[in-house]
Amino acid sequence: MDDISISRPKNKIAWGIPVPGDTTQVMYVWFEALMNYITVLGYPENNDFKNFWPADVQVIGKDIIRFHAAIWPAMLMSLNLPLPKKLYVHGFIQSDGKKMSKSIGNVIKPVDIVKEYGVDGFRYYFLRHIPSYDDGDFSWQKINASYNNELANELGNALQRTVAMIEKYQAGKYGDPSEVGHDLAKYEESLNQCRFDRALDEVWEHIRGLNQYIDEAKPWEIANKKEADHLRDVLSYQVSSLLFIADLLSPFLPETATKIHTIFKDGEVHPAKTSLFPKKDPIEPVKTTVK
Repeated sequence: MDDISISRPKNKIAWGIPVPGDTTQVMYVWFEALMNYITVLGYPENNDFKNFWPADVQVIGKDIIRFHAAIWPAMLMSLNLPLPKKLYVHGFIQSDGKKMSKSIGNVIKPVDIVKEYGVDGFRYYFLRHIPSYDDGDFSWQKINASYNNELANELGNALQRTVAMIEKYQAGKYGDPSEVGHDLAKYEESLNQCRFDRALDEVWEHIRGLNQYIDEAKPWEIANKKEADHLRDVLSYQVSSLLFIADLLSPFLPETATKIHTIFKDGEVHPAKTSLFPKKDPIEPVKTTVK
């Protein structure tokens, strides 16, 4: 294995941190910068270092994997310090299929996305529709479609239908939610592997399953037949499923999860003033003319 130089000539990088005992050299920035992970915690004697190192997960982009997967572990091993428990390396985000570049003018500002789709709408798209271990693509058309079709139509619709029927048929009360038994193995495995897109795929299977259950159970027909006990069981199951879904969503969409729990607080519905995800007008792709 080749040695790695941890310094650079001072005459080329005058602003670097001086190497002790050699005024002609400064520290290589990717050597001293890595040390910040432990020095910020007060290495070696501070309680923060003792309590928070080693890190459970270090999150980096794929362009700096060499520094975090080779140089940083070597530094820690030389100090007899434990390595981070997990290194999560993600890909890049493109814009409309192209690398983001100021010269091209296709840079997307996160704050602009949040203004239009909210924090949870932002988190949802980038956690589910950007592959956890590969490059992904952003476009305004894609986020608009995922927001309307998945957040508003699928999750929002299941919630609104359930709330409306409990208000209409049971005066806003649903009692104690029933138990729902769902297999969490794939969801938990995906989280442990930092495959957040797959974890959200699992959540959406439950959401689509709930919508299918509502369509097949037809609570409105049960209400017309005056089968009160049966109706109560069906609506209670819908609430239980939504609360279960909210728990699964909490690491990804914390505001949404909190809103769902608030709506079904204390055995009765507390409808929100606005929809969970108000629908957005569709965005048409920009057409370019080749001359």
